[in-house]
Amino acid sequence: MADPASHDDGADVDPALFTRLADDPLAGLLGIELEQVRPGYARAAMTVGPQQLNAVGTAHGGATMALLDVVHAAVSNSHGTVAVAQDVHTEFLAPGRLGDRLVAEGTEVHRSSRTAVYRIDARAQDGRLVATALARVFRTERPWESPA
Repeated sequence: MADPASHDDGADVDPALFTRLADDPLAGLLGIELEQVRPGYARAAMTVGPQQLNAVGTAHGGATMALLDVVHAAVSNSHGTVAVAQDVHTEFLAPGRLGDRLVAEGTEVHRSSRTAVYRIDARAQDGRLVATALARVFRTERPWESPA
């Protein structure tokens, strides 16, 4: 039976879980900052700098996808149990440009005891929808634990 996100009280996740999710080495290299995580929702941002550009001078698809993936990891693990990505379908819709601040938000579309689906949109500061993703995870029953 589905466990809809509508029962969410809007509270942020446990600070220890937030810290674990935000401490992503690749995200750090790309300048991606996790801003908020609550059950069924996550938001992260990245400012497009020279290191995120591709050969034609726009935001590299890999950097944009990494932003979406950081949000996917955060939103899908926001219920306190480990979730493992199964599929991420991404559509690149508009180029990110040098200096753009891309903000990605992920919301839970459906969650059962074993799988969940998320919608993640990345927008530039002017409202342009740069990329969108539909992502699915396998949900484990294993709770997130503090690192040893």
